[in-house]
Amino acid sequence: MFSRLQTAIDALANDPRPPGCVKLAGSSDQWRIRIDDYRVIYAVDDGRSEVTILPVSHRREVYRGWDHYQDLQNRRINIMRRTKIKDLLSREQAGGEVLVQGWVKTRRSSKNVAFIQISDGSTLADLQVVVDKSLPAYKIVDSLNTGCSVSVVGALAESLGKGQKYEVQASSIEVLGQADPETYPLQKKRHTPEFLREIAHLRPRTNTFGAMARIRNQMSQSIHGFFQNQGFLFIQTPMITASDAEGAGDMFRVTTMDLNNLPMKDGSVNNEEDFFGKPAFLTVSGQLEAEIFAMAMSDVYTFGPTFRAENSNTSRHLAEFWMVEPEVAFCDLDGLAELSEDFLKYVFSQVLENCGEDMAFFNRWYDDKAISTLEDIVKSDFERLTYTEAVDILIKSGETFEYPVEWGLDLQSEHERFLTEKRVGRPVIVTDYPIEIKAFYMRQNDDGKTVRALDVLVPRIGEIIGGSQREERGDILLERLRKAGLPEEAYWWYLDLRKYGTVPHSGFGLGFERTVQFVTGVPNIRDVIPFPRTPKNAEF
Repeated sequence: MFSRLQTAIDALANDPRPPGCVKLAGSSDQWRIRIDDYRVIYAVDDGRSEVTILPVSHRREVYRGWDHYQDLQNRRINIMRRTKIKDLLSREQAGGEVLVQGWVKTRRSSKNVAFIQISDGSTLADLQVVVDKSLPAYKIVDSLNTGCSVSVVGALAESLGKGQKYEVQASSIEVLGQADPETYPLQKKRHTPEFLREIAHLRPRTNTFGAMARIRNQMSQSIHGFFQNQGFLFIQTPMITASDAEGAGDMFRVTTMDLNNLPMKDGSVNNEEDFFGKPAFLTVSGQLEAEIFAMAMSDVYTFGPTFRAENSNTSRHLAEFWMVEPEVAFCDLDGLAELSEDFLKYVFSQVLENCGEDMAFFNRWYDDKAISTLEDIVKSDFERLTYTEAVDILIKSGETFEYPVEWGLDLQSEHERFLTEKRVGRPVIVTDYPIEIKAFYMRQNDDGKTVRALDVLVPRIGEIIGGSQREERGDILLERLRKAGLPEEAYWWYLDLRKYGTVPHSGFGLGFERTVQFVTGVPNIRDVIPFPRTPKNAEF
């Protein structure tokens, strides 16, 4: 292909206006032509021909530099690759020609020069592009509106502007895609979160959601990194299930049946006619399936989407969210508490280490204690309390709570925050909850009243992790299943695990979006996930 490409480019030196060439908008001497899978941009000016070749595909490579008039016999291709703005700004020194591509944030012009701020999503910082009036590229400056995409080639130079390390002194600019200033909704002003949710296809271009995406990425990478470093296996559990791990019943039904013509049998819907031959749902947890692999591979974890059909419109609820769920064989509740503490400290330390710029943004605009809270958690020792001890502390505290405190009632967020923020001053792991308020699979204590459950509580939000030692005794598990009113036939395989080589094992669940919300201080959980799914809202 390159030989055909070179032959075609050679021909441009003799005939710079071949059939099929198109003059670039706003330019008097730049032309474009399609050759095979490449878009060739070229210019002829006073006896010198410069050719830039951009692939139509997204390989982001630029082949540049035939000087047809000075060196016809020794033509060569120099490969120039797109450099991300983050990498440019982290260079130790300026110098050299670079290619940057991104979206225009702002443009301002003076008498002899234009300044263009562009972003490519790799960093919170914009890059300033300086276009001198003497350059041919200056002719298209007036067409550069906020939101349009550009490709810029120029020299990386130290910037004289305040607050910026480098700038690019442009030698050429190409507009890749225009943005109509009359209709483009993201202008240079602050927008409300509610408005940005309506344009979720564009909100990643804002500072908040760009920073959010980078922090989510780092946290995801850190989650996998922690477990992989500990020797865990990543297990992909199914999103379609016939069992309810939580026993709560708030599940989305999965069906292929015609809802306007449901098959009936004995006065009820005949589920045998459905795709799976029985009722099926979107999963609320991958825990039960992860336990299967823990009973063979010892240490496993899942990290994927889960669903809950809870008709709630609060700032803390989503219908679709991601869960992190490790399951560990040969592990009791004390071992799980240690794993939970080590896990949170690792993830938070990685965010502090690798997302300093983005965390500083959230610390400034959303929660001025976002960074200090994470730093305190990383260096603290988590307190251990039993549920009974926690209730006793709350009753004797003298505090007035909105929700009552009584043994046998679940702790509310205000109670959890009091323990972590006022009473202890650091994260707290509360264990051994009443059996009546916890799920059927949690191991029953010898007192018959409590189970080997734990919740990890942190300042500002309360519970961030919920887990337990699982019930490994088949007879007790079956009794708990029956008391919960769950169908034994749907859990036959889960009961089977207790028949063949059962072992003590434990696991926890962490809601990913809620943790991102905690890290950043963003008040509404709908603003920490790319495309929130909530009641009456499934756009994008």
